[in-house]
Amino acid sequence: MKKIKRILALALSALMTAACFAGCGGSADSPEGSNKTADSGKVYNIGICQLVQHPALDEATKGFKDALTEKLGADNVKFDEQNASGEKTNCTTITSKFVSDKVDLIMANATDALAAASQATDTIPILATSITDYASALEIKDWNGKTGFNVSGTSDLAPLKEQAAMVKEIVPDVKKVGILYCSSETNSKYQATVVTEELKNLGIESKEYTFVDTNDVSTVTQQMVTDKCDAIYIPTDNTAASNAQAINNILEPAKIPVIAGEEGICKGCGIATLSISYYNIGKKTGEMAYEILVEGADPAEMEIQYDEAPVKKYFADRAEAIGVKIPDDYEAISTEE
Repeated sequence: MKKIKRILALALSALMTAACFAGCGGSADSPEGSNKTADSGKVYNIGICQLVQHPALDEATKGFKDALTEKLGADNVKFDEQNASGEKTNCTTITSKFVSDKVDLIMANATDALAAASQATDTIPILATSITDYASALEIKDWNGKTGFNVSGTSDLAPLKEQAAMVKEIVPDVKKVGILYCSSETNSKYQATVVTEELKNLGIESKEYTFVDTNDVSTVTQQMVTDKCDAIYIPTDNTAASNAQAINNILEPAKIPVIAGEEGICKGCGIATLSISYYNIGKKTGEMAYEILVEGADPAEMEIQYDEAPVKKYFADRAEAIGVKIPDDYEAISTEE
């Protein structure tokens, strides 16, 4: 049913676009009258829905805005930036208002924001970022790298096999790994499943520890200490990122090292990560937005983009406090705000 709805919506969109082109046509001064240019004087209105405020998503939004402002010029783009405070219902309210306001494009930062935006409109272009698995997020069965409808964007998927190997590299005597994430985040479940299998291939036992929301993060984290986990893996999980300090308050005194899925979580409670740059994927998303708004690219045919250069990083102070030696090929995470 969802696929049929998308097909009908795209067909209607195509008819509307054709009618618009027929009515507007090209001018004598613009032989390619149907193509917008950054110098046309048009002000583009962009709605940004960010699920929650934490360093990774903040960086992605910043990269998006920087790229689009650079491409279009500060006078030619206006951002309506809204934060959903971690609530799915707020994402729905925010994206529905964007549709009512007839924005030119919606940027959805994180999975719940994308889900809300894709339900809100079949016609306004949607670009997402900080999405690990688009197929799961959008319930697409035959995934080929493109959505086939009005959605595209960038992924924050890190090399999970290499992250699993990092656990063994950082903690050579590891026997049992606790995998900590929020049960309501489908991206996190996907990563946990992959990492569990990779750890199994390395002969390492693992157990998933899930929390529902911020209210039970500390309780679940304490359970991993009680169960005597040798190390913890935390994927790119928004709720964990927002509660990194609470997690660290339990694990650092217990001297249990955390391998994190991204730099922000690592800075908050981890000792090492193989991290993509959220700023870079946000910037790529902004560049894709320019292609749609100005060059007429169709999001349905735009492949999901990735950060191809993840970096091994470590948080020096915490590694020293826990007593873990970090290999020489890791880059220290800056402690400057």
